[in-house]
Amino acid sequence: MPQIIDGKAISAQIKDELKEKVQRLKENGVHICLAVVQVGDDPASSVYVGNKKKACAYIGIESLSYELPAETTQEELLRLIGELNGRADVNGILVQLPLPAQIDEDAVIRAIDPKKDVDGFHPQSVGALCIGQPGFVSCTPAGIIQLLRRSGVEIAGKECVVIGRSNIVGKPMALLLLRENATVTVAHSKTRNLQEVTRRADILIVAVGKPRMITREYVKEGAVVIDVGVHRNENNKLCGDVDYEDVAPVCSAITPVPGGVGPMTIAMLMNNCVEAGSAR
Repeated sequence: MPQIIDGKAISAQIKDELKEKVQRLKENGVHICLAVVQVGDDPASSVYVGNKKKACAYIGIESLSYELPAETTQEELLRLIGELNGRADVNGILVQLPLPAQIDEDAVIRAIDPKKDVDGFHPQSVGALCIGQPGFVSCTPAGIIQLLRRSGVEIAGKECVVIGRSNIVGKPMALLLLRENATVTVAHSKTRNLQEVTRRADILIVAVGKPRMITREYVKEGAVVIDVGVHRNENNKLCGDVDYEDVAPVCSAITPVPGGVGPMTIAMLMNNCVEAGSAR
């Protein structure tokens, strides 16, 4: 049987470490605050925002909540971000995506002060990652690195394949793996002979956005498989991009869905918030 990489347990460990760090910062007069902005009432977004607020409360940092109506204009949202940028008591700003159609997400991401960009989406944050400079890293890829490290998976020198090239997961994931001294291939919808490419991987990271697309034919015997996808199957149960039952018998370690990558995203968001507060 493969090692089941438990994201719930690892994220809880990280949050406990952050809780201690926040307590020490408070004793030195440093208080940390995250502003969370949600436009509209998308149900999935509301769940994510609620989980982020709970995580803030658990580690001991303040969260400010801005719940704006769906018809909010881009100008109104940018004005709020400008105010939050200027507030010395706000260390991190998070605008929950997706945004309503009338708002340009790119303009909103660019408006956030890079020093408060705890999502790691600002072009300056991404550029810093590219050239190895300090900066906030997108939370899901950062969480995957922690999952691998804390599960005893050696990254340096390994052949890694990332399926997916999104700005939020695929691209920063590849850069982080390079930083860990892996050899990295990024595969995507136009990749030829995808199974041949993925079967080279010692570590296969799947962020393709198609439920249970990856079966054992894509996986090298003994590989580590990280599943970033989250979907509802025909029985309304959560599943990932990987066909877990089919792939688990051939790999050495695998993340489940749910309970794998998901909890790590919020843990790393909390880590970025604490870093933002510590940097003052």
